[in-house]
Formats: sequence, structure tokens, C-alpha cells
Amino acid sequence: MRGILKSREAILALAILVLLALVAMRFPAFILPGNLVNVLTDTSPLIILALGQMVVILTKCIDLSIAANLALCGMVAGLLNMAGVPIVVILLAVIVLGALLGAFNGLLVWKLGIPSIVVTLGTMTIYRGIIFVLTAGKWINAHQMSPEFKDFPRAILLGLPVMTWIMIAIVLVFTVLIYRTPLGRAFFAVGGNPHAAVYTGISVGRTQFAAFVIAGTLAGLTGYLWVARYAVAYVDIAGGFELDVVAACVIGGVAIAGGAGSVAGAVMGALFLGIVKNALPVVGISPFAQMAISGIAILVAIAFNARSSRPKGRIILKQAEHRVVEGSA
Repeated sequence: MRGILKSREAILALAILVLLALVAMRFPAFILPGNLVNVLTDTSPLIILALGQMVVILTKCIDLSIAANLALCGMVAGLLNMAGVPIVVILLAVIVLGALLGAFNGLLVWKLGIPSIVVTLGTMTIYRGIIFVLTAGKWINAHQMSPEFKDFPRAILLGLPVMTWIMIAIVLVFTVLIYRTPLGRAFFAVGGNPHAAVYTGISVGRTQFAAFVIAGTLAGLTGYLWVARYAVAYVDIAGGFELDVVAACVIGGVAIAGGAGSVAGAVMGALFLGIVKNALPVVGISPFAQMAISGIAILVAIAFNARSSRPKGRIILKQAEHRVVEGSA
């Protein structure tokens, strides 16, 4: 039992079940299968972006432009749709655009050695500025979008929307990428000990670049899914969403210092945050209290991470002290 409680994923699963039980006591309809599917679908963008942010954080970086990337790619998707471009071409275009935007971040971090937080703060503003230049601040509304454009992520397949199936597919791909490929191992190596990674032949800058490209690719895809699902595109779309993405990673046990994290943890952290954001309005909690609760969850997660990593250092020190005592004897 104690071993289970030491698992971040198990604790998060228990927290999600407790949260659902508490909400069900106040609003039983919330846990009906149909509503839970809607919650999962609403949380799908957060899960997808949390996975992209996770690989960036694993390499000791952070991408604060991920939501702005989403917004720019979503706006481009809307503009292409208005121009009559087929959906397949739109999907390819936004995925490539998102990857290029991520690559731009990665190149600045890799080649110029600029801290990622500085780079992505700047590109976050640049990307949203480009949206304003493209649209002059105008919105793209539902009546300006084709039915095919809006219906694709909402289409039901085997009981779940296509958007949810895309999220599930990405989770499976990431599971293989992180745990079964040299690139996945490189993410952990670079974040855990970049100096040792260099000695093993891993390029720190190239690995960080790859992480930014992956995050940008997912942001580009999510840009289309977001705009098509909610049938609206504007300059401030997904404003502040990058903070939710980082919060989902932190709650899921991804270490901000890099080198530690898991796909399951990032997914469950996003699910926990998604359920909180969907459940609190239902039970009548004000938006201000929702922000406070989300903040408390983040602080608790950070404290848990710090506490979990502390015993290792103490054990090492005790072992070293024991060896010194034995040597002197």
C-alpha cells in the first residue's frame, strides 16, 4: 500500500476519483458517461499540449509560446478554410507551420544560447502580433467556416469524438517515443545531466531543438482542433493557456529542473486540471475561487516533488558519512 502511495500516477488517480465523488454528491449528472466523454474531449487540447511541453521541460527548457503557436496556427487554419482549401491540406499546413514555429524557438535556444524562457516570452508576443497583422484584429466566426471544417473533430467514431481519438493516438505514440526510442532516452539524459549526456555522444542543443519542434507540431495540430471545435478564431484565442499546460505538467510530476517525468503523469495531471475546471463551475464555485484552487493544486504538486526528491540526497550523504567513519576506523 505504501508503494502505491509513493507513485505520483496512483496518487493522481486517487485524487481524480475523490474529486469526481465529491462533485457527484453535489451534481450527480456530472459523472454520467456522456458528460465524462465531454469532459475528456474538452481536456484533449490540454493533454496534447502537456505532452509537448513535457518533452521540452525534460530537457531543462520551457515553452511559454505554445498557446500563441496554437492561436496562430488556428487562425491560419480558419483563413485557409475561408479561402476554400481542403481540410487535409489545412491539417498538413498547420502541422508544418507549428513545427516551423517550434523550430524557430529551438534554433534560438540551441545556436544563440538564449534561455528558453526569454526566447519563448518573446516569440509568444511575436506570434500573437502576427495574428493581428493577418486579420487586423477581426474574428472568424462559425458562419464563416465550412461545415466540413467544423464537423471533423466533432464526428463520433466508436462512441468518442475524433478529437478524443486523436488525443489517444498521440498519447500512444508518445509512450513509444519516450520509452522505446533513443530520442526519448536523450530527453531524460539531457535534462538529468547534460554534461554526462555530452560524454555519451548526445547533442544537448540538438535534443532541445527536437523537443521544441515536437511541441510546436502538437501546437499546430491543436490549433486546428481548437478552432474547429469551438468554431471561432481571434487574436487572444487560448490566452493564458500556456500556464495551464505548465501546471498540468507540474501536477503530473514533470520536474521543472528537467530529467524527470512520465507520459502517464502528464496525462493525468492534465485530466485532473481539466476535471477541476469543468467541475467547479457546475457546483457553483466562482471563477476567482477556481483560480485559487488551481494555484493551490500547483503549489501542493511542487511541494510533493521537492519532498520526493529530498530523501535521495539524505541517503547519499548518510552513505558517504558511513564510508568515512569506516575508513577512519
